[in-house]
Amino acid sequence: MGPGKIGWHRTVHFTHESVLVVGLGQFGSALALTLDGLGQEVLAVDQSSKVVAQWAHRFPVVQADATDPEALEQLGAAEFEVGVVGIASSLESSVLVTANMADLGIKQIWAKAETAKHAKILERIGANHIVNPEADAGARVAHLVSGRMLDYIEVEDGFTIVKMMAPLDVVGTALAQSDLRSRYGVNVIGVKSPDQPFRFAEANSVISAYDIIVVSGSPQDLERFAARPSV
Repeated sequence: MGPGKIGWHRTVHFTHESVLVVGLGQFGSALALTLDGLGQEVLAVDQSSKVVAQWAHRFPVVQADATDPEALEQLGAAEFEVGVVGIASSLESSVLVTANMADLGIKQIWAKAETAKHAKILERIGANHIVNPEADAGARVAHLVSGRMLDYIEVEDGFTIVKMMAPLDVVGTALAQSDLRSRYGVNVIGVKSPDQPFRFAEANSVISAYDIIVVSGSPQDLERFAARPSV
């Protein structure tokens, strides 16, 4: 079967909420597997017959060359509102697949990039969201290695959420009285006490020693807050 020629018999009805994933490397396969586990309809595409055979028992997957616009069109890619380009090692393939998705009218295109230049090219040809797993992981780990934070998620535009041990100067005081927003520029949004389920923080919530708190704010304010002594 030549490039772009597809042996494809649809057994799943895909909707606008379904996700098209092109490239089943480590990133693409993990994403497709997780989406499928969450009950999200997924169609995965890879050029390798070996890779397709590896995942065929887990989620809908087809062998095709997605750099060929005709191949994507045959797959019904235009029906999808969300597409993910998991190819990054080949700049040419990454760009062609992203451009094909944009030309077919896929509204939300997530694309994996390996460099800042790669990301800029993908944005210019239609990618709405750029993912750089290695850079993102490196930045996240950099905030964790100090031992002050237990988890770190930068959402967008400087808005960040972290999980950390409660500093001593907030222990035993209601959050409203701690006035963390004015003092540190952060908000406590959740509390996890030992052997207790997670609960959302309220103004009258009192933080205890050994509580784990979930806090939002800018990276700079969160670093300053996390530097406070804890138990």
